[in-house]
Amino acid sequence: MHISDGVLPAGILAGSGVATLGLGGALLWRADAQKIPRVALCTSFFFVASLVHVPMGPTSAHLLLTGLVGIIMGPLAFLPILFGLILQALLFQHGGITALGVNALTMGLPAYAAWGLFRLGRSVRFKGSPFVFGFLAGWGAVLLSLVLLKVVLTFADESFVGVAWVVFIAHQPLAVLEGIVTGFAAVFLERVAPGVLEEQHE
Repeated sequence: MHISDGVLPAGILAGSGVATLGLGGALLWRADAQKIPRVALCTSFFFVASLVHVPMGPTSAHLLLTGLVGIIMGPLAFLPILFGLILQALLFQHGGITALGVNALTMGLPAYAAWGLFRLGRSVRFKGSPFVFGFLAGWGAVLLSLVLLKVVLTFADESFVGVAWVVFIAHQPLAVLEGIVTGFAAVFLERVAPGVLEEQHE
């Protein structure tokens, strides 16, 4: 789901780059040093998940696991995604340096939506199944990323409308798979390390 260098106009690249730099800097400033190992762990599995990808014009299809990053990291969810994207761009040319800002926003912001949804589902009022709300978090994060990607590509150039729809449709099975993986991961974490989830939902 990476956008490559040279696809988007300079205005979008500059604006998204500034927003990413500001959000990433603010999170680093407030990050608790004890959370750094967890940031590194989430960066690792986000990075590895996208190593197997299928090129699709200006983007690619692969696992994201941004919903899982969201429910594990909570307020710091943007950092592992940003760091993972930097490594992918530098080491494997997935996406690009100039497109780093827009890629980070289209994948990182949905991680917060996943966190909020999972937090709502696991609240005292609802006490929903960790699998169900984990599934919704993983599935919803991918769908929201696709919507944001479609908006960005369409806004950049109307000729990308067709590409945006192809990407959106092609990623639907991936969204379901992401939901299943995130759901099982949430169940596993609740059983073996409930503190990982509880501290993000207090």
